[in-house]
Amino acid sequence: MAAALIALAPTAGFAQENCRNSGNFEHWLADFKREAAAKGISPAALAAAAPYLVLDQRIIGIDRGQRFFAQTFLEMSDKMLAGGRLPNGAAKIKQHQALFAREDKDFGVPAAVITAFWGLESDFGVGQGKDQAIKSLATLAYDCRRPDMFRGHLFDALRIIERGDLRAEEMIGSWAGELGQTQFMPSEYMAHAVDYDGDGKRNLIRSASDVIGSTGKYLVHLGWKRGEPWLQEVRVPANLPWKEADLSVQHPRSKWAAWGVALANGKPLPNDNVPTSVVLPVGRFGPAFLAYDNFQAYLKWNNSLNYSLTAAYLANRIDGAPPLNKGGNVPKITFEEQKEVQQLLEKRGYDVGRIDGVLGLKSRVAIRDVQIKLNLPADGWPTAELLTRLRGGR
Repeated sequence: MAAALIALAPTAGFAQENCRNSGNFEHWLADFKREAAAKGISPAALAAAAPYLVLDQRIIGIDRGQRFFAQTFLEMSDKMLAGGRLPNGAAKIKQHQALFAREDKDFGVPAAVITAFWGLESDFGVGQGKDQAIKSLATLAYDCRRPDMFRGHLFDALRIIERGDLRAEEMIGSWAGELGQTQFMPSEYMAHAVDYDGDGKRNLIRSASDVIGSTGKYLVHLGWKRGEPWLQEVRVPANLPWKEADLSVQHPRSKWAAWGVALANGKPLPNDNVPTSVVLPVGRFGPAFLAYDNFQAYLKWNNSLNYSLTAAYLANRIDGAPPLNKGGNVPKITFEEQKEVQQLLEKRGYDVGRIDGVLGLKSRVAIRDVQIKLNLPADGWPTAELLTRLRGGR
């Protein structure tokens, strides 16, 4: 998700980062067509897609050069909440009130949550992308970096054509092949899109009804729990046990309250056993959140922590929450220094994922662990002091 306005999150777990393409594309394409036919995809669907089953080196260049996720949460949220997404989101909820009520009955995902994704992914349909999806998918399925993943998506793109949901020529989306107003990859489209307007087609490019119903259904597939919260801004004390502030650590709200965590307005947290994690997106001097179980659905939608926090925070704002407290004096090192931190952590044996200057979940976990070992506040955020200590080998 999220390639229409921003790059796909890094997928280092199955990507060959430094690979080179050596095979002939035409030979690859002939093999692909034979496999598609063996899978039952019709000659008509292959013929419809044929003009777009071509190689586009520009797409490979984009995939190799992703940089959007190098932004901090504050930078990303400032950018993505601008441009009218808050008032436009509220207007969409009002415009489609009956549809959202139906979706809530069917799937139980709040209108603000769906609308936040809708706004971030395509500006409510205005910015769905400009690339031909079949061409992008064919290129990335041929490319050596993530061929198996995109090969599956290309098969499903052909099935979308065969099913009659979309025509090949109208499949215009992101550079990575995502389609529709909430940017579904073709396999997600095939598995989770619903015909909510009853016209016999699942059209996520043009039908707001299909977009709302399909997004709700997909979020339930990702683990959304009806009636439960997702993210809540809080205040944290200066003496919080910082090593506990991580998505991998859950405590009851009563435990966080005992440690001095309070609601953003200063009122006490509920003294109950609801499991939550404290998340510090830019370390202990910036904003703080309680992440609930439903936040995992955001991370499954897009495994970038900053994107997921931005989407969840936007949903809060659309739902009526005030602007967050940005904190003050948040330490920041440069993009190149962040890459150096990753390199030094890898030398110490940590799995930081892709060394790209982007502080993903793996990098944050590694930073937190080494901070504990170096007796630094373990908030998972890199500082100049941490970099100096790592350079010194201590």
